[in-house]
Amino acid sequence: QVQLVESGGGLVQAGGSLRLSCAASGRTFSTYAMGWFRQAPGEDRKLVAAISWSAGVTYYADSVKGRFSISKDNAKNTVYLQMNSLKPEDTAVYYCNANPPIRGYWGQGTQVTVSS
Repeated sequence: QVQLVESGGGLVQAGGSLRLSCAASGRTFSTYAMGWFRQAPGEDRKLVAAISWSAGVTYYADSVKGRFSISKDNAKNTVYLQMNSLKPEDTAVYYCNANPPIRGYWGQGTQVTVSS
């Protein structure tokens, strides 16, 4: 059974940093493009960062460009999201998934709360 488990969220002040991790089990994701998504209260889930299967190509939403960095360690079957210069508008539940996402692979997510 495939599981994606996100961790690393928490409460941080504006301007602070967090590093999210997404550990995959049940299958290897080394040949998958992966993404980090976030969902704020009352909003749809949105892609914020993505990385190609070889980690050679990355994508960032305009709202996080220059502040967030996505990476993956295929040997560990893990994807990371380094978040710097956090803003209150980054507050959301963060999820990882393949990109494009596979419906049955959504995990519980990790809550990120940025206080002003």
